[in-house]
Amino acid sequence: MADKGERTRQRIIEEALPLFSVKGYFNTSISDILAATQLTKGGLYCHFQSKEDIWYAVYDEAVRVWRQTVFKDLRSVADPLERIAKTCDHVLRRYLEGEIFDGGCFFVNMLVELSGQSATMSRHILKGFVGFAKLFQNWLKEADYRGQLRSDLDFKEVANFIVITLNGAATLFAASRDKAVLRRTNRQLQIYLALLKSEA
Repeated sequence: MADKGERTRQRIIEEALPLFSVKGYFNTSISDILAATQLTKGGLYCHFQSKEDIWYAVYDEAVRVWRQTVFKDLRSVADPLERIAKTCDHVLRRYLEGEIFDGGCFFVNMLVELSGQSATMSRHILKGFVGFAKLFQNWLKEADYRGQLRSDLDFKEVANFIVITLNGAATLFAASRDKAVLRRTNRQLQIYLALLKSEA
């Protein structure tokens, strides 16, 4: 069982996450976090040295929640192409349409805001997107090994295209709040994945 200090630290993270997601990193003040957590400045700084430190902890929590949402029930999926299709479906329907985070996709929101403002924080987010694309790449290699794919594919290009498409849908949905954007994107990605298959 977590001790009081760990519980307080977790509460700071949980209260700061929607603030950063909705207001943005730069528009969220320490005062906002203090008001949300009902802590004193001294109480807050017992756990974090700066707002940036809080952001990194919030980012890790957002990743944990995202993984839990997107990869749920995937361990039992043996077919790598089906795994990719289900992951895309989970990103679009469970994560984005389910509005897991206030304000839309935490990662896209942060990347848009922090690009050109903080190279270190932007790189941290980009690393996550690159890792997601590499996961798709590995699943494509697995499908290729099984003889499921056409022979003319560049796996890195395909994986990057999928991630870019998902991020584009996240941005359009955040701007329009039109769930049809997510459904159309899902349908088109499923068609695209079917076109990658070997005809043999």
